[in-house]
Amino acid sequence: MFAAVDLGSNSFRLHVGEPAGGEIRILRSARDPVRLAAGLDASGRLSEAAIGIGVRSLQGFAAILAEYRLDAVRVVGTNTLRVASNAAEVLKQFEAAIGHPIEIISGEEEGRLIYMGVARALGKHEARLVIDIGGGSTEVIAGHGDSIAQVESFSIGTQPQAGRFFGDGRIARSAFHAAVTAARAVFEDAAPNYRDYTGGPAYGSSGTMRAIADTIAKNDLGDGLLSLPSLYALRERLLGFGHVDAVALPGLKRERVVAVLGGASVLIGAMEEFGVAQLTAINAGLRLGVLSDLELRSKHQDRRALAIGDCMRRFGADTARARRAADIARHFYLQLEAVDASCLDYLSWSCLLHEVGLAVSHTGAHKHGAYIVEHADLPGFTTREQRLMATLVLGHKGNLRKVKESLSEPAFARMVLAMRLAVACMHARVDGELDGVRLAMGSRIELTVEVDWLDRHPTLSAWIERERLAWEELGRKFVLRGV
Repeated sequence: MFAAVDLGSNSFRLHVGEPAGGEIRILRSARDPVRLAAGLDASGRLSEAAIGIGVRSLQGFAAILAEYRLDAVRVVGTNTLRVASNAAEVLKQFEAAIGHPIEIISGEEEGRLIYMGVARALGKHEARLVIDIGGGSTEVIAGHGDSIAQVESFSIGTQPQAGRFFGDGRIARSAFHAAVTAARAVFEDAAPNYRDYTGGPAYGSSGTMRAIADTIAKNDLGDGLLSLPSLYALRERLLGFGHVDAVALPGLKRERVVAVLGGASVLIGAMEEFGVAQLTAINAGLRLGVLSDLELRSKHQDRRALAIGDCMRRFGADTARARRAADIARHFYLQLEAVDASCLDYLSWSCLLHEVGLAVSHTGAHKHGAYIVEHADLPGFTTREQRLMATLVLGHKGNLRKVKESLSEPAFARMVLAMRLAVACMHARVDGELDGVRLAMGSRIELTVEVDWLDRHPTLSAWIERERLAWEELGRKFVLRGV
């Protein structure tokens, strides 16, 4: 049984689901209209009031989660938490409230998870387009069946759109026209990339999209479908009210008026620019995608491993060398206390990517590699995970001053020690000769080896001496013992 929590810019949402018969049966859902994006001030900071609303919502979610025996919980933050200048301090409060770590996912990863959820719900092998208009961003994804062909995240959403064009509450024709034009301008460069998918089935997956579709259907607007004629009819009806406070449409809750107003202008712009005549609103998306991803991980079908392989190929990494370094690092890490399975994964992945910087230059390759790992599009990984691996790549050679702050965390220190020794052994061509090597890390580092092992690999002594100096420069004694 799994739980997915989506910290969206409009609403916080929760799903508790259980895989059954190839599907995921939703056991519990919850939604809080926190309107987090509305709490961003001109400097990009989330206000104390907005943070407080979020904390109270997550405390309620924590109580719901406590009612179930869950195998895994994943909490993801989207656009507002991506852009908030005080996101680090907000995350601490939010994580304390819900009792689980929060992953800030990239817009592209959000799009991939949305598509996974839609594909899981539909269960069809078809070419399709998916559009998700959220509070702070819009994701457009094209794919075929379970496979994603194109995914992009655009920095346009219901909250900033409504604030920019209808901030004073007035709904004017000139403002609506300007809002649609601005939306089209955001999408126009990307639109040609989706032409092969705009003639087939298209789906709208966000809550705002469903609210727009419900409003159209319940008010008999246009053809009653989520189509351009219906959206034009909705636009005319909204213009007739003249002001946000005056909007009164059956099926449209007052709390959703602003989101529908901003969302409708974005949706019209998107459909006009991408050449989509009609969408089907579907009650599936990010949360179902997160649940599906958790299920895959439980079956050891982790998308992150596939992303690592793709990145290695993209930057021409030497697969044999990378795997040898990863195998040796695992050997060393497993000898250390407090072994953590997730740390073992990050260590292995970092070793596999440790030489991608060579694609840029041999000089400072570890620095180039760290930049690539932190900023590359790696499906399945969060910003925090990529930053951790980038820091490991940065610290795998040279002095340790550049990662000194991270070394205060014992888990990171163990990973970087194992990785540095593994890279040294890989360079010295040590293969399958590690049975007599012992590593311990406490108040000091102790490496115990057979004397003839060093004789068989003469360059290792130089590598180990460099390690001793690097660690002792930071006050950590490094002892080499021969037996």
